[in-house]
Amino acid sequence: MLSRSAERLYWLARYLERTENIARLVSVHMNLLMDLPNGVEMGWLQLVRINASEPQFYEKHKVANERNVTRFLLIDKTYPGSLFSSLSAARENIRTSRDLLPDEAWEQVNEMYLFVKNHNHIDSVYNRSNRVLLLNEILKGCQRFTGLLSGYMSHNHPYRFIRLGKNIERADMTSRILDLASLLLAESRSDEMRQYETILWVNILKALNAQLMYRQHVRSSVNGDDVLNFLLLNTNLPRSVGCCIAEMADCINALPNNDALPEELAKLEAYVQAIDTRRTTQIQLREILDDLQNKLGGLHDRISNNWFLQAAE
Repeated sequence: MLSRSAERLYWLARYLERTENIARLVSVHMNLLMDLPNGVEMGWLQLVRINASEPQFYEKHKVANERNVTRFLLIDKTYPGSLFSSLSAARENIRTSRDLLPDEAWEQVNEMYLFVKNHNHIDSVYNRSNRVLLLNEILKGCQRFTGLLSGYMSHNHPYRFIRLGKNIERADMTSRILDLASLLLAESRSDEMRQYETILWVNILKALNAQLMYRQHVRSSVNGDDVLNFLLLNTNLPRSVGCCIAEMADCINALPNNDALPEELAKLEAYVQAIDTRRTTQIQLREILDDLQNKLGGLHDRISNNWFLQAAE
């Protein structure tokens, strides 16, 4: 297949995964704040920090309240990481790759785009009821798209580039969500924060759709160390970092001209499996997660240079 086609499919998957993650984060955060009393330090700014977008946010807004953050993350056309911008980019990539995908896949992405475009106004995000409807529709749409490809598309090289893009984006977002753990583990956290830690850890599991699987596999009460290890190391949970790396390795091993990428994936997998959250301080954990995000960024560069840029030249 052409390198530009592979690149479009790779980015289609990344943008759609980003779209779903933004919708999931905002939805779960809304529920979390309803469970916590006033004064617990878990405001809306955390969602901006997860995406490393504070400078872009404060260029447009002075206060990180619910209205400004949801508008910024959901419908801001000028912010490349917003839900609308990500979905628009996904639609453009699938529009130019329709010959490689089932017709139903294009229809699904286009319907989501038109739905958000028609609801791309202030009332859709400021009003909580309208916001819930918008987010639920996007979450359902992304899941339908995943099901369509799994059930209708040949699991060949184009499908592998989609899986590759999806899993590198998913691993990155999971690591960013776990960055919230640095707040939960901080020695300076308030007594009120300590009192509601279980609720916060449960919502981190919910943000990754992992609460039921945690109950089944870990079989213990929800606590920070077990949640972190489950979401980092488990190789069976689709949204864990360990499982995403295993999925990427499976794709890369089956793709031609993979150069030294299998060895690089093996090193990354060994790095993740060596993480022991029970022996790390809050500062060390944050450094580990930052390093993990840098390694994922480096992996993306290698993938791009190996299959997209070099082939195009």
